[in-house]
Amino acid sequence: MKPLINLPIPGLVRWGILGCGNVTELKSGPAFAKVEGSALVAVMRRDAAKAADYARRHQVPVWYSDADALIADPQVDAVYIATPPASHKELALKVAAAGKICCVEKPMALNAAECAGMVQAFEQQGLPLYVAYYRRCLPRFLQLKSWLEQGRIGKVRQVHWNFSRIASEQDLSGQAHWRVDPAQAGGGYFVDLASHGLDLLMHLLGDIVEVKGFTARQAALYPAEDAVTAIWRFQSGVLGSGYWNFVSAQRQDSLSLIGSLGRIDCAVFDDEPLRLQTADGIEELRIAHPQHIQQPHIATMVQDILQGSGHPSTGTTALRANWVMDQILAQA
Repeated sequence: MKPLINLPIPGLVRWGILGCGNVTELKSGPAFAKVEGSALVAVMRRDAAKAADYARRHQVPVWYSDADALIADPQVDAVYIATPPASHKELALKVAAAGKICCVEKPMALNAAECAGMVQAFEQQGLPLYVAYYRRCLPRFLQLKSWLEQGRIGKVRQVHWNFSRIASEQDLSGQAHWRVDPAQAGGGYFVDLASHGLDLLMHLLGDIVEVKGFTARQAALYPAEDAVTAIWRFQSGVLGSGYWNFVSAQRQDSLSLIGSLGRIDCAVFDDEPLRLQTADGIEELRIAHPQHIQQPHIATMVQDILQGSGHPSTGTTALRANWVMDQILAQA
């Protein structure tokens, strides 16, 4: 294997972060400094005081309040875009034009058309584009994938995901925020959260090729949808269904994969065990997530950049999740 990119410092990927908000505090940011062959050398936030504070607390040597300045920094080899989705395409195209590697937070962009433009830009430059669908790299879901590949539940017939939660105090108060503003997020909590599970299912079972859905604003607390129901078909013939509600009386996160010889039950977000049920009985496995939940994804990116070993979440794979959500939201 050989490196995907010839880096200025062989064996070291120097990262810059655009948008050092909450997701970068524990889930992702520290891992860029902890992964072997990786260094976090610069961060950017529009609020200069907050950018400086983040850099101080995380021992990052350089901070910016201007995205263009970070992208142009010759000490930055790769850029992690952790801003709201409305800015993903514009920033990613600037990173591609600068000749740098890029990782974009999920959802990849506002819609599949924007995603396609991003993929094209990086293909033209011969640069990798990754997307932070990090569940593809988590040990818990690697075990689930292994069970499927071993045929432990036979041929998968159907999958169902039910995700519900109560409205937050912020939602009930009517406070505006980007996650429920379709202009900034591409939708509401459905786009923000369901994208994780839909992408994971396509990683496990192949592409979704047909989908229908219904959406509603049942509580009308914000501009985006708060309830979604959908059915879909994978290219393999497996059928799927999902129900998401963000103004429910209680929280639920249950994913079921039903096969010809058994079933697997687990959760996409919640800390529940993997439960395998076959004619031989029931097996449960608890596999804890790492402290920095994106660290396996980041380590796999760095390994791919340094060794050309591949990564399961690219712009091409992530585009499919946006396409599926586009089909569902278009039928509102």
